Amino acid sequence: MKGLVIKNTGSWYTVYTEDGRYVESKIKGNFRLKGIRTTNPVAVGDRVEIEENREGTAFICQIEERKNYIIRRASNLSKQAHIIAANVDQAMLIVTVNYPITTTVFIDRFLATAEAYRVPVKLVFNKIDRYKGEDWEYMQGLIHLYTTIGYPCTTLCAKTEEGLDGLRADLKDKITLLSGHSGVGKSTIINKLIPGVSLRTGDISEYHNKGMHTTTFSEMVALPEGGYLIDTPGIKGFGTIDMEDAEISHYFPEIFKISAGCKFNNCTHRHEPGCAVLQAVEEHYISESRYKSYLSILEDKEESKYREEY
Repeated sequence: MKGLVIKNTGSWYTVYTEDGRYVESKIKGNFRLKGIRTTNPVAVGDRVEIEENREGTAFICQIEERKNYIIRRASNLSKQAHIIAANVDQAMLIVTVNYPITTTVFIDRFLATAEAYRVPVKLVFNKIDRYKGEDWEYMQGLIHLYTTIGYPCTTLCAKTEEGLDGLRADLKDKITLLSGHSGVGKSTIINKLIPGVSLRTGDISEYHNKGMHTTTFSEMVALPEGGYLIDTPGIKGFGTIDMEDAEISHYFPEIFKISAGCKFNNCTHRHEPGCAVLQAVEEHYISESRYKSYLSILEDKEESKYREEY
């Protein structure tokens, strides 16, 4: 029997079968022996084959080839990866410039990983009702930066529903991954889009200006107008994985484009003579924040770890 993995609750996976049933399933042991260095060999969004048993549960015995996925390092010191979701049409990264703060390094690491695994991304700036003065100007600056690079941006106030209709139209008939820090409003957005779904919403820790976790496991929920949302646990840091030094600049579109003018083919854009990228940073054709994010991913490779604030 074939089906779609719609929920992951640790060792169990909920599979929505072709004949319209929800079957709680576990992984057959041999999946762990195939050299898949992830904490979760099966991810929400995977299309699988299951073998049912008398108890009404099943074993996942086959995973169909994925068209794409989003992956990150599992923890600060781990060499394992965690697949956030598979087979998505797009990702929407929910960003808050404050309450809590989303850093540009976090945004850029998410975008670079999405580029690496061929997932289109839109940035959604939420909680716009709370921004005044410097916060508002900073948000406008970020929107200008990312739009110029080629990433669509939109603004939203999930609480008052300003911008929600536009978001709803973007989600129609697509499988969309919603991601971002805890506290940026993912659960509120889903509750507004899908009446009756009743996802818990969390408060912001005033001490750290960080969100409190409300989602523990990834889950795919159907949208009334067609399509699915994949809700994920809030991510503190975004450690990159499986990126070669020479490839990293490829995942920053503006850096990759300008790197064609570098003197050396294997230029790392750090200290080499005749580096077109360094010149572009100096002349503000490449933003300093993006260049710093690029360097931070190179440091991941050298230190084999990442700092959680990323």
